[in-house]
Amino acid sequence: MAHLLSTSCSLDISSSCKLHCKQSNSGCKAFSLSSTSQTSKFQIERLVLKGRRPQRLHTIQATTLPVNQQTKTQPISGSNEMSTGPAEPKRVMVIGGDGYCGWATALHLSKKNYEVAIVDSLVRRLFDHQLGLDSLTPISSIHNRIRRWKSLTGKNIQLYIGDICDFEFLSETFSSFEPNAVVHFGEQRSAPYSMIDRSRAVFTQHNNVIGTLNVLFAIKEFREDCHLVKLGTMGEYGTPNIDIEEGYITITHNGRTDTLPYPKQASSFYHLSKVHDSNNIAFTCKAWGIRATDLNQGVVYGLRTDETEMHEELCNRFDYDGVFGTALNRFCVQAAVGHPLTVYGKGGQTRGYLDIRDTVQCVELAIANPAQRGEFRVFNQFTEQFAVNELAFLVTKVGEKLGLDVQTISVPNPRVEAEEHYYNAKHTKLIELGLQPHLLSDALLDSLLNFAIKFKDRVDVKQIMPTVSWKKIGVKPKTVAA
Repeated sequence: MAHLLSTSCSLDISSSCKLHCKQSNSGCKAFSLSSTSQTSKFQIERLVLKGRRPQRLHTIQATTLPVNQQTKTQPISGSNEMSTGPAEPKRVMVIGGDGYCGWATALHLSKKNYEVAIVDSLVRRLFDHQLGLDSLTPISSIHNRIRRWKSLTGKNIQLYIGDICDFEFLSETFSSFEPNAVVHFGEQRSAPYSMIDRSRAVFTQHNNVIGTLNVLFAIKEFREDCHLVKLGTMGEYGTPNIDIEEGYITITHNGRTDTLPYPKQASSFYHLSKVHDSNNIAFTCKAWGIRATDLNQGVVYGLRTDETEMHEELCNRFDYDGVFGTALNRFCVQAAVGHPLTVYGKGGQTRGYLDIRDTVQCVELAIANPAQRGEFRVFNQFTEQFAVNELAFLVTKVGEKLGLDVQTISVPNPRVEAEEHYYNAKHTKLIELGLQPHLLSDALLDSLLNFAIKFKDRVDVKQIMPTVSWKKIGVKPKTVAA
């Protein structure tokens, strides 16, 4: 199950496009795609759900339109220091680079003069088609995004379209690009999606766990010194009645003391897949000497980074629905369209949060300060803690200043979770590396609300209320009525 029908040979290239073929380092054929017309909206017909592996196809590298002017040489932030000759930029592979966090990160690293390649199956766009969802923001195709970035900055981002669960595709990609670091965002990242029905639970665990295993094997076989920067989640820890440490806890039991991995209490099939990932990565660091950093990220909010603001075609996606939308982003859209803010249950659920601008900062810091061979580091990646009720209050306060009548309602909690609990998570390691947080402010909320108001005509109010129940998940595939 869950192999995306590879687009690496099924792109419908119009007569106005030019397709050039060149031999890649791995011996497979790599194609360079350029076009003089706008690429049509990416279309994927289906996800292969019956377990049949698609026929092995070629790797694509999509380069961009030439720019009219040569860009000025800039200092290279992502360069390896060399004793002789010019410094070479560090090569970073961003798996899942078409997604919410991945796209912002890929642009940020490219601007910092890292040589960037995006690896993506584009399956996140398929989820929208399957469930009848859409980003609040109009988002361009990945090809148009990369072309626009090239035209604005003169910087190339290579593109490999394919499924990392297909090890042959992934091995060819590693051999061709030869990354110094891999940033792994390429997983199904929604807890509600993993709880829709049996098939999506299976897809989530297969896609996430097998994909990460393949990345680990690819590093071992092809780039043994490559640093893996893996996006984890604070949800691995659950909500224990003690402080949450950064990955490890020192305990004394029956007179003996040891430092052990912090206990995990996952609360969905998605979160469980992340726990499995962490265990697999820790084991391979010990057994194979892989160097890895696990970024246990909190809930991300916001839209703009310095790079995505440069042009409308670089705009990031913004999810507000009950499946992929995160709490603060959802509340801002609900306030903009006059829908009551939907607080699940008592609203005391407390989590770590961070601005997407801090996500890209954290990834860059992890790359610039790599783990040692055989080291499995864990950083808790968030900047502030909020309860859901606190977020609703903040949105209401700023909304009223904008003349919005913001109401809040409590809806039955579709999840199985504590609604009032102790929560105190440590998050010092990234600060020590130099993270400069963008804390949640009235000005940022004002910006998010104005942005949501600007695009409120694109809001489908039918997607606002939660429809996925943790307790009612079943075997029968769940579809969305037209």
